[in-house]
Amino acid sequence: MSASTSSAFVPVPVLAASAPAIELRQARASLGGREVWSGVDLVVAPGEFVAVLGPNGSGKSTLLKAILGLVKTAPGAVKVLGRPAGAANRMIGYLPQRHGFDGSVPIRGVDLVRLGLDGASWGLPAPIGFRRASRRRASARVREVIELVGASAYADRTFGELSGGEQQRLLIAQALVRRPRILMLDEPLDSLDLSNQAAVTALVGRICRAENVAVLLVAHDVNPLLAYLDQVIYLAGARALQGSVEDVVNGSTLSALYGVPIEVLRTRDRRLVVVGQPEAPHVHGPRHG
Repeated sequence: MSASTSSAFVPVPVLAASAPAIELRQARASLGGREVWSGVDLVVAPGEFVAVLGPNGSGKSTLLKAILGLVKTAPGAVKVLGRPAGAANRMIGYLPQRHGFDGSVPIRGVDLVRLGLDGASWGLPAPIGFRRASRRRASARVREVIELVGASAYADRTFGELSGGEQQRLLIAQALVRRPRILMLDEPLDSLDLSNQAAVTALVGRICRAENVAVLLVAHDVNPLLAYLDQVIYLAGARALQGSVEDVVNGSTLSALYGVPIEVLRTRDRRLVVVGQPEAPHVHGPRHG
Protein backbone atom coordinates (compact mmCIF):
# COMPACT_ATOMS: atom_id res chain seq x y z
CA MET A 1 0.00 0.00 0.00
CA SER A 2 1.11 3.57 -0.42
CA ALA A 3 2.24 5.40 2.69
CA SER A 4 0.58 8.56 1.41
CA THR A 5 -2.91 10.02 1.54
CA SER A 6 -2.40 12.77 -1.05
CA SER A 7 -3.47 13.01 -4.70
CA ALA A 8 -2.16 10.37 -7.07
CA PHE A 9 -0.55 12.81 -9.50
CA VAL A 10 1.06 15.42 -7.24
CA PRO A 11 4.54 16.22 -8.66
CA VAL A 12 7.42 14.74 -6.68
CA PRO A 13 10.18 17.24 -5.83
CA VAL A 14 13.61 16.54 -7.33
CA LEU A 15 16.21 15.76 -4.66
CA ALA A 16 19.97 15.64 -4.89
CA ALA A 17 21.09 12.27 -6.20
CA SER A 18 23.76 12.04 -3.49
CA ALA A 19 21.32 12.54 -0.60
CA PRO A 20 20.68 9.39 1.45
CA ALA A 21 17.29 7.80 0.99
CA ILE A 22 17.15 7.05 4.74
CA GLU A 23 19.40 8.31 7.52
CA LEU A 24 19.26 7.68 11.28
CA ARG A 25 21.63 9.41 13.68
CA GLN A 26 21.65 8.32 17.32
CA ALA A 27 17.97 7.43 16.94
CA ARG A 28 15.96 5.99 19.81
CA ALA A 29 12.52 4.36 19.79
CA SER A 30 10.24 3.33 22.66
CA LEU A 31 6.90 1.54 22.72
CA GLY A 32 4.68 1.50 25.80
CA GLY A 33 7.48 2.92 27.92
CA ARG A 34 9.91 0.17 26.84
CA GLU A 35 13.02 1.14 24.94
CA VAL A 36 13.12 -0.90 21.72
CA TRP A 37 16.46 0.37 20.42
CA SER A 38 18.72 3.38 20.93
CA GLY A 39 21.90 4.93 19.59
CA VAL A 40 21.07 3.67 16.11
CA ASP A 41 23.11 5.06 13.19
CA LEU A 42 22.04 3.90 9.72
CA VAL A 43 22.37 5.16 6.16
CA VAL A 44 20.58 3.70 3.13
CA ALA A 45 21.43 5.13 -0.28
CA PRO A 46 19.07 5.44 -3.26
CA GLY A 47 18.84 2.14 -5.15
CA GLU A 48 20.23 -0.01 -2.32
CA PHE A 49 18.64 -3.34 -1.38
CA VAL A 50 18.87 -3.78 2.40
CA ALA A 51 17.56 -6.64 4.54
CA VAL A 52 16.43 -5.92 8.12
CA LEU A 53 17.16 -8.92 10.35
CA GLY A 54 16.90 -9.76 14.04
CA PRO A 55 15.02 -11.83 16.62
CA ASN A 56 11.42 -11.45 17.76
CA GLY A 57 10.81 -8.15 19.50
CA SER A 58 14.08 -6.57 18.36
CA GLY A 59 12.29 -3.67 16.67
CA LYS A 60 12.38 -4.44 12.95
CA SER A 61 8.80 -3.32 12.29
CA THR A 62 9.36 -0.41 14.69
CA LEU A 63 12.23 0.73 12.48
CA LEU A 64 9.94 0.92 9.46
CA LYS A 65 7.31 2.78 11.46
CA ALA A 66 9.91 5.24 12.75
CA ILE A 67 10.90 5.97 9.15
CA LEU A 68 7.23 6.64 8.38
CA GLY A 69 6.98 8.95 11.39
CA LEU A 70 4.51 6.61 13.12
CA VAL A 71 6.85 5.99 16.07
CA LYS A 72 8.17 9.09 17.79
CA THR A 73 11.91 9.75 17.69
CA ALA A 74 13.93 12.81 18.65
CA PRO A 75 13.71 15.72 16.15
CA GLY A 76 16.32 15.30 13.43
CA ALA A 77 17.24 11.75 14.43
CA VAL A 78 15.48 10.26 11.37
CA LYS A 79 15.63 11.82 7.91
CA VAL A 80 13.91 10.41 4.84
CA LEU A 81 14.91 11.80 1.43
CA GLY A 82 16.43 14.73 3.28
CA ARG A 83 13.26 15.53 5.21
CA PRO A 84 11.95 14.71 8.70
CA ALA A 85 10.31 11.32 9.20
CA GLY A 86 6.70 11.45 7.99
CA ALA A 87 7.21 14.42 5.67
CA ALA A 88 8.10 12.34 2.60
CA ASN A 89 5.59 9.50 3.04
CA ARG A 90 4.03 9.97 -0.38
CA MET A 91 7.42 8.91 -1.80
CA ILE A 92 7.40 5.67 0.20
CA GLY A 93 5.72 2.44 -0.85
CA TYR A 94 4.96 0.41 2.27
CA LEU A 95 3.78 -3.18 2.54
CA PRO A 96 3.08 -4.04 6.22
CA GLN A 97 2.98 -7.50 7.71
CA ARG A 98 0.04 -9.55 6.48
CA HIS A 99 -2.31 -11.12 9.01
CA GLY A 100 -4.53 -13.03 6.60
CA PHE A 101 -7.01 -11.98 3.96
CA ASP A 102 -10.74 -12.59 3.87
CA GLY A 103 -11.18 -14.58 0.66
CA SER A 104 -14.87 -13.76 0.56
CA VAL A 105 -14.15 -10.07 -0.17
CA PRO A 106 -15.05 -9.65 -3.88
CA ILE A 107 -12.15 -7.43 -4.92
CA ARG A 108 -10.11 -8.09 -8.03
CA GLY A 109 -6.34 -7.86 -8.04
CA VAL A 110 -6.42 -4.88 -10.41
CA ASP A 111 -8.82 -3.04 -8.10
CA LEU A 112 -6.54 -3.68 -5.13
CA VAL A 113 -3.62 -2.16 -7.02
CA ARG A 114 -5.79 0.82 -8.01
CA LEU A 115 -6.44 1.50 -4.31
CA GLY A 116 -2.76 2.39 -4.05
CA LEU A 117 -3.50 5.41 -6.24
CA ASP A 118 -6.87 6.68 -5.14
CA GLY A 119 -8.00 4.65 -2.14
CA ALA A 120 -7.77 7.73 0.08
CA SER A 121 -9.16 10.31 -2.35
CA TRP A 122 -11.65 12.84 -1.07
CA GLY A 123 -12.99 16.37 -1.77
CA LEU A 124 -15.28 18.09 -4.25
CA PRO A 125 -15.84 16.42 -7.63
CA ALA A 126 -13.40 17.49 -10.34
CA PRO A 127 -14.65 18.63 -13.80
CA ILE A 128 -15.81 15.73 -15.96
CA GLY A 129 -13.05 16.15 -18.56
CA PHE A 130 -10.38 16.20 -15.88
CA ARG A 131 -11.86 13.13 -14.22
CA ARG A 132 -11.82 11.20 -17.50
CA ALA A 133 -8.21 12.11 -18.24
CA SER A 134 -7.22 11.30 -14.68
CA ARG A 135 -8.95 7.91 -14.88
CA ARG A 136 -7.15 7.10 -18.11
CA ARG A 137 -3.77 7.97 -16.63
CA ALA A 138 -4.54 5.99 -13.49
CA SER A 139 -5.69 2.94 -15.44
CA ALA A 140 -2.57 3.07 -17.61
CA ARG A 141 -0.31 3.28 -14.55
CA VAL A 142 -2.10 0.41 -12.81
CA ARG A 143 -1.71 -1.83 -15.85
CA GLU A 144 1.91 -0.74 -16.23
CA VAL A 145 2.86 -1.70 -12.69
CA ILE A 146 0.90 -4.97 -12.86
CA GLU A 147 2.94 -5.88 -15.94
CA LEU A 148 6.12 -4.80 -14.13
CA VAL A 149 5.51 -7.37 -11.37
CA GLY A 150 4.44 -10.06 -13.85
CA ALA A 151 0.82 -10.30 -12.68
CA SER A 152 -1.06 -9.44 -15.88
CA ALA A 153 -2.32 -13.00 -16.40
CA TYR A 154 -4.36 -13.06 -13.16
CA ALA A 155 -4.88 -9.42 -12.12
CA ASP A 156 -8.54 -9.49 -13.18
CA ARG A 157 -9.33 -12.46 -10.94
CA THR A 158 -10.71 -12.11 -7.42
CA PHE A 159 -7.83 -11.57 -5.00
CA GLY A 160 -8.94 -14.32 -2.62
CA GLU A 161 -8.71 -16.92 -5.42
CA LEU A 162 -5.02 -16.30 -5.99
CA SER A 163 -2.04 -18.14 -4.55
CA GLY A 164 0.13 -16.55 -1.89
CA GLY A 165 2.84 -15.69 -4.39
CA GLU A 166 0.34 -14.15 -6.81
CA GLN A 167 -1.21 -12.09 -4.02
CA GLN A 168 2.18 -10.85 -2.90
CA ARG A 169 3.07 -9.69 -6.41
CA LEU A 170 -0.13 -7.64 -6.58
CA LEU A 171 0.50 -6.15 -3.12
CA ILE A 172 3.97 -5.13 -4.26
CA ALA A 173 2.38 -3.58 -7.35
CA GLN A 174 0.07 -1.59 -5.07
CA ALA A 175 3.08 -0.30 -3.12
CA LEU A 176 4.83 0.68 -6.37
CA VAL A 177 1.93 2.29 -8.21
CA ARG A 178 2.76 5.83 -7.03
CA ARG A 179 6.37 5.56 -8.23
CA PRO A 180 7.98 5.63 -4.76
CA ARG A 181 11.62 6.45 -4.10
CA ILE A 182 11.67 4.00 -1.17
CA LEU A 183 10.00 0.58 -0.89
CA MET A 184 9.59 -0.92 2.60
CA LEU A 185 8.36 -4.51 2.86
CA ASP A 186 7.64 -6.12 6.24
CA GLU A 187 8.00 -9.93 6.04
CA PRO A 188 6.89 -10.23 2.37
CA LEU A 189 8.26 -13.79 2.16
CA ASP A 190 6.35 -15.04 5.18
CA SER A 191 4.17 -18.12 4.47
CA LEU A 192 5.48 -18.46 0.89
CA ASP A 193 7.03 -21.68 -0.34
CA LEU A 194 10.66 -21.69 -1.47
CA SER A 195 9.78 -21.25 -5.13
CA ASN A 196 7.64 -18.18 -4.46
CA GLN A 197 10.20 -16.78 -2.04
CA ALA A 198 12.78 -16.93 -4.82
CA ALA A 199 10.42 -15.39 -7.36
CA VAL A 200 9.31 -12.51 -5.13
CA THR A 201 12.89 -11.79 -4.06
CA ALA A 202 14.08 -11.71 -7.66
CA LEU A 203 11.20 -9.38 -8.52
CA VAL A 204 12.07 -6.95 -5.72
CA GLY A 205 15.75 -7.06 -6.66
CA ARG A 206 14.93 -6.26 -10.29
CA ILE A 207 12.69 -3.34 -9.30
CA CYS A 208 15.37 -2.01 -6.95
CA ARG A 209 17.91 -1.84 -9.78
CA ALA A 210 15.67 -0.86 -12.69
CA GLU A 211 13.72 1.83 -10.82
CA ASN A 212 16.59 3.00 -8.54
CA VAL A 213 14.33 2.41 -5.54
CA ALA A 214 15.85 1.99 -2.07
CA VAL A 215 14.45 -1.24 -0.60
CA LEU A 216 14.18 -2.16 3.09
CA LEU A 217 12.94 -5.73 3.42
CA VAL A 218 12.28 -7.26 6.84
CA ALA A 219 13.03 -11.00 6.81
CA HIS A 220 13.55 -13.87 9.22
CA ASP A 221 15.74 -15.82 6.77
CA VAL A 222 18.46 -14.01 4.88
CA ASN A 223 19.19 -16.91 2.52
CA PRO A 224 16.61 -16.14 -0.23
CA LEU A 225 18.01 -12.59 -0.39
CA LEU A 226 21.75 -13.28 -0.55
CA ALA A 227 22.15 -12.81 -4.31
CA TYR A 228 20.54 -9.36 -4.25
CA LEU A 229 21.62 -7.63 -1.05
CA ASP A 230 23.87 -4.60 -0.77
CA GLN A 231 23.68 -4.47 3.02
CA VAL A 232 21.97 -5.89 6.06
CA ILE A 233 20.73 -4.13 9.19
CA TYR A 234 20.79 -6.47 12.20
CA LEU A 235 18.77 -5.47 15.27
CA ALA A 236 19.33 -7.17 18.63
CA GLY A 237 19.84 -6.17 22.24
CA ALA A 238 18.42 -2.67 21.60
CA ARG A 239 21.25 -2.03 19.14
CA ALA A 240 21.67 -2.12 15.37
CA LEU A 241 24.58 -3.14 13.17
CA GLN A 242 24.80 -2.27 9.47
CA GLY A 243 27.12 -3.56 6.80
CA SER A 244 27.60 -6.23 4.16
CA VAL A 245 26.33 -9.76 4.80
CA GLU A 246 29.93 -10.90 5.32
CA ASP A 247 30.69 -8.12 7.80
CA VAL A 248 27.55 -8.56 9.91
CA VAL A 249 26.40 -12.18 9.65
CA ASN A 250 29.50 -13.85 11.04
CA GLY A 251 30.35 -15.56 14.29
CA SER A 252 32.46 -12.82 15.90
CA THR A 253 30.08 -9.97 15.09
CA LEU A 254 26.94 -11.80 16.21
CA SER A 255 28.66 -13.16 19.31
CA ALA A 256 29.53 -9.59 20.33
CA LEU A 257 26.00 -8.39 19.57
CA TYR A 258 24.28 -11.15 21.56
CA GLY A 259 26.91 -11.57 24.25
CA VAL A 260 27.06 -15.35 23.79
CA PRO A 261 29.12 -17.63 21.51
CA ILE A 262 27.55 -17.93 18.05
CA GLU A 263 28.86 -19.77 15.02
CA VAL A 264 27.94 -19.06 11.41
CA LEU A 265 28.31 -21.93 8.94
CA ARG A 266 28.12 -21.83 5.16
CA THR A 267 26.74 -24.91 3.41
CA ARG A 268 27.86 -26.31 0.07
CA ASP A 269 25.04 -24.45 -1.67
CA ARG A 270 26.26 -21.19 -0.01
CA ARG A 271 23.38 -20.94 2.44
CA LEU A 272 24.06 -19.51 5.91
CA VAL A 273 23.23 -21.46 9.07
CA VAL A 274 23.66 -19.76 12.44
CA VAL A 275 24.25 -21.91 15.52
CA GLY A 276 24.10 -20.58 19.05
CA GLN A 277 21.97 -18.91 21.67
CA PRO A 278 19.61 -17.20 22.04
CA GLU A 279 17.54 -18.96 19.42
CA ALA A 280 20.33 -19.04 16.81
CA PRO A 281 19.61 -15.50 15.80
CA HIS A 282 16.99 -16.10 13.19
CA VAL A 283 18.97 -16.44 10.02
CA HIS A 284 17.32 -19.86 10.18
CA GLY A 285 14.55 -19.75 12.75
CA PRO A 286 10.89 -19.01 13.46
CA ARG A 287 9.31 -15.90 11.97
CA HIS A 288 9.62 -12.61 13.76
CA GLY A 289 6.98 -10.51 15.43
